[in-house]
Amino acid sequence: MPASHAARLRRRWALASVVTAAAAAAAAVTVSMSSGASASEVALPPVHGGFDYQIGGAYTPPEGVDIVSRDRGDSPADGLYNICYVNAFQVQPGERDQWPDDLLLRDGNGDLVIDTKWKEPLLDLRTGEKRERVADKVDGWIDGCAAKGFDAVEPDNYDSYERSKKLLTTAHAKAFMALLSEHAHAQGLAIAQKNTAELLPDREAAGLDFAVAEECGEYDECGEFAEAYDDRVVVVEYGDEGFAKACEGWGDRLSVVRRDEGVSPAGAEGYARETC
Repeated sequence: MPASHAARLRRRWALASVVTAAAAAAAAVTVSMSSGASASEVALPPVHGGFDYQIGGAYTPPEGVDIVSRDRGDSPADGLYNICYVNAFQVQPGERDQWPDDLLLRDGNGDLVIDTKWKEPLLDLRTGEKRERVADKVDGWIDGCAAKGFDAVEPDNYDSYERSKKLLTTAHAKAFMALLSEHAHAQGLAIAQKNTAELLPDREAAGLDFAVAEECGEYDECGEFAEAYDDRVVVVEYGDEGFAKACEGWGDRLSVVRRDEGVSPAGAEGYARETC
């Protein structure tokens, strides 16, 4: 996957100003704040809407697509439900110097704790003060997503605690996510749970509204996500077997797409996309 996008492969639609009547009706479901945000409502993605995962680069959505996820650096697609991808729990390669040194997680030897697959330092979320400071920066990105006209935000690497050498816990992750959820809701954005099936029971406390699930077919997790979020789940598969399982078991209920592992834009080398 390109260095500017760090979706983790293992467990991994205010509406836009112009929408078709059908899409608008599909998205006319709202959710009250559950993470302490002010009493307001956000639009949720349509159930079983056509989905395209474009975090590796924006391109014209194929016919039949209702929901698109794009990187925060890109703009939303006209007339669709748009999800804004942000790498919230780890540092993008090339952006390390944008973070204060004390907000980068270090082990007992003083070495940075790195997600070795993507070469990304983990952010230190162990104290309330640090979580607030990290959230201040990520909240700026969320503000940018809202200003561009996105409908939801997808904070990646909720499961960074799994790669933290046991320095981070699920409690740290949930407390940080609740901060992001409150801010996203205040900006009129829904917020997605990205992967991390083990934290599904804590979705309400964390203020989460729907799910982006990578490879839930591959890891037999689609049912868990479907039950937790009343089928408001967009699924990305990368392999033949996982895609087949997701389509066979959940293709008539969830939004399922198969993408190449690099999530390449259409026309680029390696680009692949299939639907059920």
